[in-house]
Amino acid sequence: MKLTKFTHACVRLEQDGRVLVFDPGTFSETDQALSGAHAVLITHEHADHVDVDAVAAALQSNTALELFAPEAVAATLRGKAPEAGSRIHAAAAGEEFETSGFAVRTYGGQHALIHPQIPVVANVGYLVDGNVYHPGDSFAIPDGVEVKTLLVPIHAPWNKVGEVVDFVIGVRAPQAFPIHDALLNELGRGLVEGHVTRIGAKYGTEYRHLSSGDSVEV
Repeated sequence: MKLTKFTHACVRLEQDGRVLVFDPGTFSETDQALSGAHAVLITHEHADHVDVDAVAAALQSNTALELFAPEAVAATLRGKAPEAGSRIHAAAAGEEFETSGFAVRTYGGQHALIHPQIPVVANVGYLVDGNVYHPGDSFAIPDGVEVKTLLVPIHAPWNKVGEVVDFVIGVRAPQAFPIHDALLNELGRGLVEGHVTRIGAKYGTEYRHLSSGDSVEV
């Protein structure tokens, strides 16, 4: 499976001519990420994870495209692209489904707390083919499975470095790559990734930096 990172939280998976995209948001290169996609998984409703206009346009122009998202996101997109309504599906934690040949399991349920005065929204983490786990804006650890490839939210208004490290330790995937990093400068990135790399290695996780546009086989 080929994994390509785009800016911030957007990741593209390609396997046997099939393409799945996580979280094409407003910080990301959505047109490039969605080109030729067969399935889109949206973790939650925040704009840095879903560019509503770009995704609606993709659903309208690509009649093979299927989308899964929490109900609030799905409802918004049905309103924007009503002709694609049958291809827009609500997703919640604790489900299993298949889309375009990819097997998906869902975890979590809600966004991490930013502040008590900021409402908590639904957030769904997705594990694809028992391999790649995208938690969205949460540190929900999948139960009953061994994650092979972990996507790590290394910086956000809702996290701190110790929580990032504990998430990597808790999942203990053999390999991990960054997401949710658009707001970091190089100094901040080096600090966070240094801790994740060093401490994660003690628990069997090889963390590797990816820049936007980089691809790896997973």
